[in-house]
Amino acid sequence: MIGQRETVRTTSGAHFAFTDRWGGVSAAPYEELNLGGAVGDDRAAVLRNRELAAEALGLQASRTVWMNQVHGPDVAVVDGPWATDADIPAVDALVTTRRLLPLAVLTADCTPVLLADPVAGVVAAAHAGRPGMVAGVVPAVVEAMVGLGADPARMVARTGPAVCGRCYEVPERMRAEVAAVEPAAYAETSWGTPAVDVSAGVHAQLERLGVRDRQRSPVCTRESHDHFSYRRDRTTGRLAGYVWLD
Repeated sequence: MIGQRETVRTTSGAHFAFTDRWGGVSAAPYEELNLGGAVGDDRAAVLRNRELAAEALGLQASRTVWMNQVHGPDVAVVDGPWATDADIPAVDALVTTRRLLPLAVLTADCTPVLLADPVAGVVAAAHAGRPGMVAGVVPAVVEAMVGLGADPARMVARTGPAVCGRCYEVPERMRAEVAAVEPAAYAETSWGTPAVDVSAGVHAQLERLGVRDRQRSPVCTRESHDHFSYRRDRTTGRLAGYVWLD
């Protein structure tokens, strides 16, 4: 079963979806629906999992555009899947105006950010971990969408399962450095130590950019055994967020 699916239908037909860890073919410690191709899992299993996820969403796996995620602010505008022999660029956000071209973002604690302006026909997927959020991947992807005719006031934003501020423990110095860039990310764990809330930081940035229609998943990946969590398990699979236009 592909879990956490949420679909937003508008005049132009924008769709958002997030997976959980079940319904795939990967063996432990990647069981079952690992969609990450660079975590040590069997390549054939990952490709089959991507096919299963796409089929469940009514998409073509071969049309899905993935990223070589590096925790940075760079954005790629795409109009089709990468060529089979192409080097996938090191970016943490994708934007397209092409219909039926799914964009995908991989996570296992970081915040997956899906965006759409259905009127302009522009969608985007971004990978916002702590470094990427601080580096400005969210403002960068919104700026790229605006460059293609999108309007933040019309944008719809959905963030998926991610580690919550109650569970993302960091050294005090790191919390201070993050909060100096994004105060909304300042947090404390449930056991009283310094923490960072990346999803809160992402939503604060979107708010300042003028994106009002936003929803945040209530799922904490570290707390949920239905989701992969790098901080909890270290060697584990990857979830995916998908966004596309009809």
